Amino acid sequence: MKKYFAELIGTMVLVLMGCGSAVIAGGAIGNVGIALAFGLSVLVMVYAIGPISGCHLNPAITFAMWINKKITGKDSLLYVLFQVIGAFIGIGIVAAIVGHCDGLAVNSVQSGYEVWQGALTEVVMTFIFLMVIFGATDKTAPNGFAGIAIGLALTLIHIASIPVTNTSVNPARSLAPAILDGGVGLSQIWIFILAPLVGAGIAAFCWRAIKNND
Repeated sequence: MKKYFAELIGTMVLVLMGCGSAVIAGGAIGNVGIALAFGLSVLVMVYAIGPISGCHLNPAITFAMWINKKITGKDSLLYVLFQVIGAFIGIGIVAAIVGHCDGLAVNSVQSGYEVWQGALTEVVMTFIFLMVIFGATDKTAPNGFAGIAIGLALTLIHIASIPVTNTSVNPARSLAPAILDGGVGLSQIWIFILAPLVGAGIAAFCWRAIKNND
């Protein structure tokens, strides 16, 4: 239970700080500030709970790790369950602070973009994120720097994709705000569950191919 509870806490922090920054301070800090909030949340959690659970905080990451046999099926299902619970706690705190359940940094395809463009963005950005994670956590990578690489990668991804989808790359982060908000985010939630899983799956197989050719 320790590793499952660690995933709950870590995902709660990610959603609280990332979505909370967007909802509470987004007008002041802008997209770059929001991107940094998400990236820094992951960075600090890698060092806080990484030794306990591996700090996935994201069903797409857990899915990719399961494909590459770095986590068991049982653990992967429980990781996802506790990640989703943590996301609901995090966004629930944000909703309590602001006093409403609408406009909670919900993911949706933004004006000016087609649904397929939003889906493609999520697939590609999740692919990039997972490739960084696989590389940064590989046994040949320098010790102690994984959190920095992963956090900066997530920051970069948010900078590039907030204008397109409000950036998900994480089904748990998308699901909790969408359900509480109940608006367009909920009608498009399939994009932000399916596309990150597809991107993560492609990354898992690509990384396996690269390592097999070492």
